[in-house]
Order: sequence, then C-alpha cells, then structure tokens
Amino acid sequence: MPKLSEIFRNPFSFLGARSSQEERLAAYVIREHDRGRSLDEILNDRYVLNRTTPEQRARILDRPEVIRAVGDDTIADARRDMETRV
Repeated sequence: MPKLSEIFRNPFSFLGARSSQEERLAAYVIREHDRGRSLDEILNDRYVLNRTTPEQRARILDRPEVIRAVGDDTIADARRDMETRV
C-alpha cells in the first residue's frame, strides 16, 4: 500500500498504472500481429488472458494504434485477395 506522502505527491498515480499496462498489451498485440498471428490467436494467448479481464481486452481493441495496425493489414489482405481473383 502506498504511503500517504506518495499519494499527495502524485494523487492520480493509480490512473497511470492501468494505462501503462494497457499500452504494453496494445504493443504486444500489434507486435504479434505484425509477426503474422491472427487477432483471435493473440487475444487467446496466455500472456494476454493472464493479464487482462474481458473489459480490458475490449479497451485494447478500442485503441487507435491497434485499430490502425490490425485494420491496415486486413485491408491489405482484402486487396491482395481481390487482385488474385482478377
């Protein structure tokens, strides 16, 4: 438990802890997706499941950098599929 003086020094420090955890997990999701893993596989990874609640996983998916990383790849895949059909 933090000391009272630590709380007064930075009264909102508890807010940053969750945020930095979510930032690390978002970076993990992006990195693993860049390595070729599917989003479903990453979200069911023990690393993610052991560190998050379903609500936290939903918030990670709402992060703009995750949407961009996963969405850009999805669009690129769709374009490749369209090109191979023509």
